[in-house]
Amino acid sequence: KQHEFARLNLSYTVLSKRLLVQLVREGYVDGWDDPRMPTLAGLRRRGVPPEAIRQFIANIGVSKANSVVDVTMFNHAVREVLNKVALRRMAVMRPLKVVIENFPEGDTVMLEAVNNPEDPSAGSREVPFSREIYVERDDFMEDPPKKFFRLSPGREVRLRYAYFITCNEIIKDDAGEVIELRCTYDPATRGGDSPDGRKVKATLHWVSAAHAKTVEARIYDHLFTRPNPGSEGAVIDDINPAALEVVRDCKAEPAVAETPMGQPVQFERLGYFYPDPDGTPTAPVFNRTIGLRDS
Repeated sequence: KQHEFARLNLSYTVLSKRLLVQLVREGYVDGWDDPRMPTLAGLRRRGVPPEAIRQFIANIGVSKANSVVDVTMFNHAVREVLNKVALRRMAVMRPLKVVIENFPEGDTVMLEAVNNPEDPSAGSREVPFSREIYVERDDFMEDPPKKFFRLSPGREVRLRYAYFITCNEIIKDDAGEVIELRCTYDPATRGGDSPDGRKVKATLHWVSAAHAKTVEARIYDHLFTRPNPGSEGAVIDDINPAALEVVRDCKAEPAVAETPMGQPVQFERLGYFYPDPDGTPTAPVFNRTIGLRDS
């Protein structure tokens, strides 16, 4: 059963300093700056902009009474700031290989992509496109329900900044798991529009397999499973075991590996991310600050 977080005391004022020390000393978190911690150091490492904290404080105002603020108010402030300053990049968390059979083998096409549609001064970048690409595994279904508009056998979709592709064949391993898709592309649809006016219902993000950089993505959730930790027992028992998911085989476009410390990025369709000090130029690490919307 999934935990519900309808309301959450953002500052965890119900938690004592002694409990926070216990979380650190007993290894429930990695330190005071662990991105799951309700500390300024934790928020900073997670990539929450100071402007968003100030905006949140201004929005809730000042009151003499203790009160609980819906966490969605804080999330809204974070997204509002990041949407204006985060560079857009493409990354695939759980890659599924796609071979575009009618694309010339060994060729590479450079496509123009905007860095931030909210900030024209951010300019654009070039994204490589090749015969083999990665898409999200969740963006494909072999036997889709009626309202699934992404990739499936015989269906045409748009690749962000690129072309229309159609899935023609599925390759499976001995266990029956889909490991590769064989598709064709329409060269006339470069940029994402069809000259004949035909429409598609889905646009997918993707990464060129030949140019992809492997990065580690850390996906954070709430530290506790209850809005008021300890209200029905020991506080430690309310720690969320799924508060951190580490994705070590995330594939990203080349520009992601060049992200400097302190620069937030939006992995398109996935959320806002922030480079972590644990990363290196050859092995980047990104913390997810927040998703694009509350689930």
